[in-house]
Amino acid sequence: MLKIKYFLWLVIPFLISCSDEDEQYVDVPLDFTVPSNFPDLTYNIDGNRPTEKGFELGKKLFYDGRLASDGLVSCGFCHLQANAFTHHGHTVSHGVGDALGTRNAPPIQNMAFQSFYMYDGAAENLDLQPIIPLTSVIEMNGNLNTILKMMKEDKEYQKLFGQAFEDKAITTENMLKALSQFMVMMVSSNSKFDKYRRNETGGTFSSDELAGYNLFKSKCASCHATDLMTDNSFRNNGLAVNPKVNDVGRYKVTEVVSDYYKFKVQSLRNVEVSAPYMHDGRFSTLEAVLNHYASGVNDSPTLDPILKQNGRLGIELSDTEKKQIITFLKTLTDTQYLTDKRFSEF
Repeated sequence: MLKIKYFLWLVIPFLISCSDEDEQYVDVPLDFTVPSNFPDLTYNIDGNRPTEKGFELGKKLFYDGRLASDGLVSCGFCHLQANAFTHHGHTVSHGVGDALGTRNAPPIQNMAFQSFYMYDGAAENLDLQPIIPLTSVIEMNGNLNTILKMMKEDKEYQKLFGQAFEDKAITTENMLKALSQFMVMMVSSNSKFDKYRRNETGGTFSSDELAGYNLFKSKCASCHATDLMTDNSFRNNGLAVNPKVNDVGRYKVTEVVSDYYKFKVQSLRNVEVSAPYMHDGRFSTLEAVLNHYASGVNDSPTLDPILKQNGRLGIELSDTEKKQIITFLKTLTDTQYLTDKRFSEF
């Protein structure tokens, strides 16, 4: 009996010290560099600088279905990496219990350079944005208290929160910060277009790609501005209103009449792989998108003035010009980003 007690007296402190060591805060910052052809950051990265363990925790949270009420629908369920983290092939996204939303899942890329999130700009802070899908009854239908309880009882989460945050606290605030650290690092900046813009190897455009780019600059870049391919604005692009849904867009947030049917201008990066298109996924091909702008624009009081000029609706485009623009848009595909193991679930 004395030998057993002596053994326990030696081993228990050792086990406790190992456990404490596993949960030691690990302040190893990740390298984050703004690409030379990108505008300045909008996210306050100094207030939540990504670290190795914060990123690891954010990634685990992103792919954990236990954050949803059914234990299955994770963030990654509707945001697939190979498709620029969109719900490829789904007109609108499916949530818990196969509930259908009213909007198509937007891509997740270059989030640290954006000013608003969601199609209607319901979130203006990346740290708070995940609350919307987490608690939406038609998306993840999660309960923050239930999620906290689950994480506090999970040894892996105990370890990761301890390593990721100096206060070691398993809180909603730290959970959201970890998710932000994961998303901040999701930078897509190595497409053929980027290499062309930075005069790097692999960035030589064909004649059709160059013609498409010049057309794009003259006919599309007013909204899809800068190398991010968006001006972060909200615009009514002349889509016919679906009477069954009557999604009023930005007006839902602001209740300003001039915001009726305005939606966030999405980035066109990786657009080749992120079909279907528009806020409700109504177009399955890039050809259909350009056909809309050429001949399908509907007039309304809040239609963007750019689409109503010189006595005509839309943007004048020939079939050849459409093909050349699409050829250019394919140079925005960033294969490195779409296959980057840092962001994949497995």
